[in-house]
Amino acid sequence: MSEFITLFIPFAGTTLGAAMVFFMKDKISPLVEKALLGFAAGVMIAASIWSLLIPSIDMAEAQGKIAWLPALIGFTLGIIFLLVLDTVIPHLHLESDKPEGVRSKLQKTTMMIFAVTLHNIPEGMAVGVVYAGAAMGNMGVSVTGAFALSIGIAIQNFPEGAIVSMPLVGEGMSKKKAFLYGTLSGAVEPVGGFLTALLAVQVTPLLPYFLAFAAGAMLYVVIEELIPESQAGEHTNIGTIGAAVGFALMMVLDVALG
Repeated sequence: MSEFITLFIPFAGTTLGAAMVFFMKDKISPLVEKALLGFAAGVMIAASIWSLLIPSIDMAEAQGKIAWLPALIGFTLGIIFLLVLDTVIPHLHLESDKPEGVRSKLQKTTMMIFAVTLHNIPEGMAVGVVYAGAAMGNMGVSVTGAFALSIGIAIQNFPEGAIVSMPLVGEGMSKKKAFLYGTLSGAVEPVGGFLTALLAVQVTPLLPYFLAFAAGAMLYVVIEELIPESQAGEHTNIGTIGAAVGFALMMVLDVALG
């Protein structure tokens, strides 16, 4: 039961971050925003490598498969999966006035929430599949490793929650409503994590593919959204420093606890 709580730790990070709307000004400093976006990118890159791709390769090798093949296939399918969602779901990225996805008449605030929800899908999948591997006692995945991944994602979800809720207030939404929407944007993580874990447990031989799939989905978000937004405009070195800090922190968490 205690391991199951692991699925909800990232959601708690998003909720606490969204609550910052009650304590901060109506707008986050551009420098702080770049640093936070870079930090999130660094955490997700490190998590994709140490928590997902390396365990995928180790697990495939232990199963007697070609070590790199499940990682390659799963990673590619993860990229394609997020590419399809990014193409279909109407959403609006931060600091952008041009919606992406299919045309719709949705409000700007709704599409901003969809953008973050899209971002959170692979994070929930990652925690879910690592939790499934730990629950089944598979080589390369441990309970402490799943916990480390949850903590790392929760840490990067904290500023992300604030980045979501603050612009909603800037668009004229009340702080209570912005907090609620910011929190709901992270609800997809425990739901997605639970469904992924449930599916992964049923098909143990495919677990290496699931791990790599989650890595591909996470890196799509990093390359498509986080890095470009952290490097836009002036003072791009702030985003780079944030990415380095996030990468180092997640690496230490995974190695120390995993």
